[in-house]
Amino acid sequence: MKFLFVLIPILLSANSIEQVAANLNLLAGMKATTQWERVFTDNIRQAKYGINELSDIEKMRLKEYLIKHAADSDQPIIPGL
Repeated sequence: MKFLFVLIPILLSANSIEQVAANLNLLAGMKATTQWERVFTDNIRQAKYGINELSDIEKMRLKEYLIKHAADSDQPIIPGL
């Protein structure tokens, strides 16, 4: 429960989904597209990263961002992978 009280102010002050990802220590290039898809279909994996605390809209936007910039995407966040 303590995690929730820390996370709420972070989310309320976030100006973009990139900041939400950074606050959750998620880098899109950490995983391939299919790995991110698995994270968002499994409640245990979502809880591991704190994604389960986000609203449905934030989850959707975060998933889109992470997949768009995944290691195997056309626009990886970390070039050269």
